[in-house]
Amino acid sequence: MQRNNIEIRVCMGTGGVASGGAEVLAAFRQEVAASGIAASVKEHCSTHQVGCRGLCAKDVLVDVAIDGEKVTYQFIKPDMVPRIVKEHLLENKPVDEWRVGEDYERFGRKQIKVVLADCGRIDPEEIDAYIAIGGYESSRDVLLNWYPEEVVTEIKQSGLRGRGGAGFPTGLKWELGKKAPDDIKYIICNADEGDPGAFMDRAVIEGNPHSVIEGMIIGAYAICAHHGYVYIRAEYPLAVERLKRALDQARERGFLGNRLFGSNFDFDIKVKLGAGAFVCGEETALIASIEGQRGMPRPKPPFPVNKGLWQRPTVINNVETLANIPTIIRKGCGWYTSYGTEKSRGTKVFALTGKIKNPGLIEVPMGITLREIVEEIGGGIAGGKALKAVQTGGPSGGCIPASMLDLNVDYESLAKVGSIVGSGGMIVLDEDNCMVNMAQYFVKFTQEESCGKCVPCRVGTKRLLEILERITKGQGREDDIERLETLSGGIRNMSLCGLGQTAPNPVLSTIKYFREEYEAHIRDKKCPSKTCKALLTYSIDEKLCKACGACLRACPAGAITGEKKVPHKIDQAKCIKCGSCYDVCKFKSVMRD
Repeated sequence: MQRNNIEIRVCMGTGGVASGGAEVLAAFRQEVAASGIAASVKEHCSTHQVGCRGLCAKDVLVDVAIDGEKVTYQFIKPDMVPRIVKEHLLENKPVDEWRVGEDYERFGRKQIKVVLADCGRIDPEEIDAYIAIGGYESSRDVLLNWYPEEVVTEIKQSGLRGRGGAGFPTGLKWELGKKAPDDIKYIICNADEGDPGAFMDRAVIEGNPHSVIEGMIIGAYAICAHHGYVYIRAEYPLAVERLKRALDQARERGFLGNRLFGSNFDFDIKVKLGAGAFVCGEETALIASIEGQRGMPRPKPPFPVNKGLWQRPTVINNVETLANIPTIIRKGCGWYTSYGTEKSRGTKVFALTGKIKNPGLIEVPMGITLREIVEEIGGGIAGGKALKAVQTGGPSGGCIPASMLDLNVDYESLAKVGSIVGSGGMIVLDEDNCMVNMAQYFVKFTQEESCGKCVPCRVGTKRLLEILERITKGQGREDDIERLETLSGGIRNMSLCGLGQTAPNPVLSTIKYFREEYEAHIRDKKCPSKTCKALLTYSIDEKLCKACGACLRACPAGAITGEKKVPHKIDQAKCIKCGSCYDVCKFKSVMRD
């Protein structure tokens, strides 16, 4: 059988790198070179890296495509590479036991890839790979054949809303920026992704940075801006490296700089590294950081589209929003509106994490149900446990109970139940998760990340955290639930920016849907999920105890006593509730209550 083209794609997204993708890539290149395939006159073989493939739970993922026929392998290690090269590349016999299973196909079955369409397919470090799939054709077409007003109209009619959290209509924001009367304007890409468990923007920049650059070019032309910034956190070294490389390549080709694509339009982009302040995801705090000031929000109005960076009109869009733009221009607003709901058009990228069998990066049409995401795409709950809730929107979002699993995922539906789409974090919680503890975790995060400028947020989140900590330690008071609700309302209504205004969401949503857990903590001094250590009691069932001594040796506090063939006991006064005895007991004699 004559084979004309062999292509090997190794996942080098964050998950792939963490699982050893670099070593796998090197092993393939070494084995391919040693095999002589690349020197064959009849065959061409290329081995390259690609961005996140989505199903991070199966990394390192590797595609081997021979004459267009693709086989995907999972959990690949360097020592597995020689066999793949020998049997698949040389003998054309795929190694079946290493191929992805049915869950891989199910993971992608209900996804619609727009932003992630080329992540995992092209080499993010080679501009020619992006050009080969039509990259920069949309920006070239716009700059040479469209008026700025036509671009704005197209994006307005697409219904694209900002994917950074607020969901403000992108076309309307561009229209306001276009109308702002100033000769100097700015467009900023907000890549300051800081939600716990979120990695959407990171994966897009790591997998296809040119799509974001092209989106910025089109946006800049639409609002008549000649200067752009990408504000990206320094904790994303791989994304920063690939972004800077992509910018250099774009300049070399004349896609950035003066007279782009031979037009009269000048535009260039600078990179600003953030220091990891969550509040700098808020647009006015982000602007302050670029200007060299402390990242703190300011009151609005005036809004950035009128007075933003250095008091000039500024449009800020996040990574996912901008990455949508080239495809919308190329395929048309009518195509984009065919996905999603009437008020929430298109697709949304989510970082699916938590107690789920198949965590990873997904892109789904707006309006899909939580059930489809959790049970079909995610494969259900790990370990056979029962689903308790789905937390969406990061620290600013809410916890949606399992009883609402048929809820549509769109801006309006999530807002009605006390949560938000946010930037795209989605954490699945099972029966072992304590909802009071989850609320405490997110409030602790927002309290630490508060810039401290306004009293409602600075002091209010501190008081919220104190009450939640008291409850999880078994020191809750009868009026604490009402106190939490009243305090949350004040913080939400009086905080200066979105961080404070949404900080109470995890508290309010967990009280609304899991009030009985709060009551159990406060009245019964028990944690139903057995998560809060201060509320646990460890004891040994004498009938089950084999007196093996494992728990005695494991106890760091010397709280366990006993002799051989005599059931052991736990001194409650000495017990520090670390759970070591529970973890090491093979006979299930240590009880946790």
